[in-house]
Amino acid sequence: MSFPALLIAGTHSGCGKTTLTLGVMAALARRGLAVQPFKCGPDFIDPSLHQMVTGQISRNLDVRMCGADFVRRSFAKNGTGCDCAVIEGVMGLFDGGEGSAAHLAKTLELPVFLVIDVRSAAESVAAVAHGFATLDPNLRLAGVICNRVGSDKHRKMIADAIETYCDVPVLGFLPRNESVSIPSRHLGLHMGEEHPLKGEGLEQLVSLIEEHVDLDQMLNIARERPKKVQSDSHGPLVKRGTPVRIGVARDAAFCFYYEDNLDLLREAGAELIFFSPLQDECFPPDIQGLYLGGGYPELHADTISKNVQLREKILAFARAGNPVYAECGGFMYLCKSITNQEGAEFPMVGLYPFSARMQPRLRSLGYRQPMVEADCLLAPRGTILHGHEFHYSTIEEGASAPVAYHLADGRGEGFLIDNTLAGYIHLHWGRTPQAAARFVQACRQPR
Repeated sequence: MSFPALLIAGTHSGCGKTTLTLGVMAALARRGLAVQPFKCGPDFIDPSLHQMVTGQISRNLDVRMCGADFVRRSFAKNGTGCDCAVIEGVMGLFDGGEGSAAHLAKTLELPVFLVIDVRSAAESVAAVAHGFATLDPNLRLAGVICNRVGSDKHRKMIADAIETYCDVPVLGFLPRNESVSIPSRHLGLHMGEEHPLKGEGLEQLVSLIEEHVDLDQMLNIARERPKKVQSDSHGPLVKRGTPVRIGVARDAAFCFYYEDNLDLLREAGAELIFFSPLQDECFPPDIQGLYLGGGYPELHADTISKNVQLREKILAFARAGNPVYAECGGFMYLCKSITNQEGAEFPMVGLYPFSARMQPRLRSLGYRQPMVEADCLLAPRGTILHGHEFHYSTIEEGASAPVAYHLADGRGEGFLIDNTLAGYIHLHWGRTPQAAARFVQACRQPR
């Protein structure tokens, strides 16, 4: 059956949507409710923050990247049984077309609560609320939460204007409080594992939410979702074969994974054995494949470079023809070296003839649909994969390696050496679950 759920969106990036969402999640969890978090869009960082405050794994819901069918399936599978699902939007409510929070809300029939940053505005906030409430009649804007309110007089001016000109209720006026903000770095906010709301920060945020946001009304609205039976199957998307052991690098340097991808590997028969390139001198015994995800290898380059024993074992494993798949940070780890923004160079695994160099500005951002032009670990020729690219590093010009696929702009991606496939793109296998099955099957083949 359907379950209580709500989506928290913003007027634009930077309006305080993430902080407020974390506060709502944490406050509901403190009430003893089982809160299931989700994130609209391809972001890895916000889900880690959701897990920090709820203790539950947060899933990405991205219609553009994963398709509506998979999104409905993941939402139903992971949300069923919870007391309330809380979904954080992406950018502004209507930004991103098929990947927008508005499109997701309509796909899943979710009530939307809009966060408005009211700094430097008063009665004009009513025009913003009215515009968002009426732009799309098929979207249910269930309430507004005003963030960064300066004073009681400021609050009253906004409240009177919205009551006069809008039908949408105001469910919260959150005062300015920079002590509960989350610090950021070049890829976004700090990860949840780093506990960016240290000390009393989280407690203070929960107190602010409890005092200034009508959580009871939000819950009542969340419970009003249609109680129709979910038609999406929860059964496996891929056939399970004989078990295989796949080593997965996971620590502060390699922390970007779509949880649904890991689940698809498990469905196909993979036993995922996690290890840390920061701490472990050897990967797990008897593994038949390696998965190196993205993250922040540049921030930990000195430590992972000094772990020579593990670097040499990974290089030998790959050169022996064993299956290895790596994305973004994992790809950088497999290159000759990483040079940070201060110009210090650190030797890496050395499988690929590239050197990765961090740049002061973002080098690539956006959804990608790689067209596979050479059979590889994940797909045969002719397959269209789906993913997202976001990185500040570049690889040196002049060096080369065969590529498995090309992008719409003509760039080659998915570099092939031996039985290793690696590149900058973070793929999500929601549209192509057979990619997970193909990788697991490759790990079954004796080398």
